[in-house]
Amino acid sequence: MDAARLWSALRTEVGAWVRSSPGTHIWLLIIGVTSLVIASASEGLSAFLLHRNSSNIHELNKHPLQSLLISGFWIEQPSSFLLYAVLFEIFHANVERWIGTLRWLVTVAVAHVAATLISQEVLLLAIQHHSAPRAMKHVVDIGVSYGLAAAAGILAYRVPRPWRWPYLAGVLLFFALPLATGGTFTDIGHAISVALGLACWPLTRDCPAWDFGRLTEVPAIDRALRPFRRKDAPGRPRSRPRRSTR
Repeated sequence: MDAARLWSALRTEVGAWVRSSPGTHIWLLIIGVTSLVIASASEGLSAFLLHRNSSNIHELNKHPLQSLLISGFWIEQPSSFLLYAVLFEIFHANVERWIGTLRWLVTVAVAHVAATLISQEVLLLAIQHHSAPRAMKHVVDIGVSYGLAAAAGILAYRVPRPWRWPYLAGVLLFFALPLATGGTFTDIGHAISVALGLACWPLTRDCPAWDFGRLTEVPAIDRALRPFRRKDAPGRPRSRPRRSTR
């Protein structure tokens, strides 16, 4: 019975978590569906779908709005879906619960669109200056990493001081290191996304930082775990603390 109560409590908390960040989980569900499509398609069909739904130079010239929107719902390697699911829960879900669905969506959408356009413009300039092959106009450019980078950036404002600075240093180092070692246009897009996430600080002004002392307070699970906690033996008085002899 106690195990059943614990399982019920866990389901309640998971349901509450999903309802508190609907945009994150709808997005994740769509990515799961598209990943299944890629995983079950033939090699030729999967290559066609990835290129057709990319936001590369060729597709941006032909279908600018469609490619910008649809490219954010695909990942190139379906085997990476579980990793992305974990990252969505860590970054997107926490940001959405914190600042609200609308402001989270604005942050992610602006970063995705701006990083895509700027990074592809940089790539186009590289092609025109013969620093990159012309075939790069058709490169597969899909995924959700720009949105994740923006979420990681804006989440820095939820981490309380002094922990905010190590977190921010880690995020900046993670995305800046590839640029310092000869990064690609994707690395440029990531750096832009992090910067835009940090620039969205005004959206967080009325949102409190984390209180680490309350992170473990989950009411339903707390109630379910009470029968498992150590109690004083029945009929035995609790020991009283010794009085100081001073």
